[in-house]
Amino acid sequence: MRVLHAPVAMPAVVASDVAVDREGWWWIDVLVDDQGVDQLMQLGDDLGLDHLGLRDAVDDRDLPKVDDFEDHLLVVLHGLSDEEIVTYQVTCFLTESCLVTIRRHASPAIDALWEHVQRTSDLSTGRPDELLARLADLLTQRHMAVVEVFDHSVDELIEDALGAEPTLIADVTQMRSELARVRRVVQPQREALDVLRRSRSPLITAAGQRRFADVFDLAYRTSQGFDAARTALAEVLDAYRGAEARQATEVNKVLTVYAAIMLPLSLIAGIFGMNFADMPGFGNDQGWIYAFAAMLVIAIGSLAVFGALGWIRVPSGRQAGSLLGRGLVEAAKTPVKLVTTVVDVSRRPAQRTRSHSRNRST
Repeated sequence: MRVLHAPVAMPAVVASDVAVDREGWWWIDVLVDDQGVDQLMQLGDDLGLDHLGLRDAVDDRDLPKVDDFEDHLLVVLHGLSDEEIVTYQVTCFLTESCLVTIRRHASPAIDALWEHVQRTSDLSTGRPDELLARLADLLTQRHMAVVEVFDHSVDELIEDALGAEPTLIADVTQMRSELARVRRVVQPQREALDVLRRSRSPLITAAGQRRFADVFDLAYRTSQGFDAARTALAEVLDAYRGAEARQATEVNKVLTVYAAIMLPLSLIAGIFGMNFADMPGFGNDQGWIYAFAAMLVIAIGSLAVFGALGWIRVPSGRQAGSLLGRGLVEAAKTPVKLVTTVVDVSRRPAQRTRSHSRNRST
């Protein structure tokens, strides 16, 4: 591999590297800032590149696409940043003897490929279209890495969903947002790679078509993986709602049983607490013992009947206390929720439906 200087001066370009193979084709990688537009346009004039495509590479953010200008191809691809789950644009111009990559942000994929080209001579034995296919492969592999990370974490999400963890909704919402960010460019990039593998342009050799076909297969699996991840998140939310409803059912069941037991006891206490002079047993010193005994028999009998009917299981004291405690907390919060809903609706009548659904989901 021979390393040559760029054929034009680009003083405002932040980084510019040029690599050439034995036959003399160029790879020009340009990381530009706002002041490098004029020099970039001059580079386009020298190489005969489309001016509008060069301008869009700096000013606009396009979805992945392929444009054929006969003597050169414009290929827009997207990569994945290292710092966070966001994508960046790489605009590629492919000519017979040159590959130009233009970007406004750091690209881990381009940096890795550039180091490979410098270290390994066999990467420079092909044509520019094959190098473009290698770059597309690296960019797509980083998209696939997002799916693999999700696959590793989905079991933990399902476990949290079955346990109705309170933080699950926030985690799923954030993960869905991050997946949607990448998924937005995965499908167009797959279509762009499909165009390249089927291209009849003389700039795409048979070897390049084979490489683009391999990358297309990877992009197809990536697209399928994002669709599966979206479905899995919906299933996690369904499992969470089911677990939350199951817990609420258990709480309501315990509260109902306690209420059913306390009702006859309250009735007895109410009758004998009326303080009428001719009440039965009013003057008996042992009357309170009989009343307590009747209440105890009724309570035990009610528990036995509910257990025989299968309405309740006999929980441990800790479980029963936990269920009852959650039930009391939910009962205490209910009036606050209702008041909040009414206030929100009265203040924002135009957003009544959305406010109601948000408060209900909390």
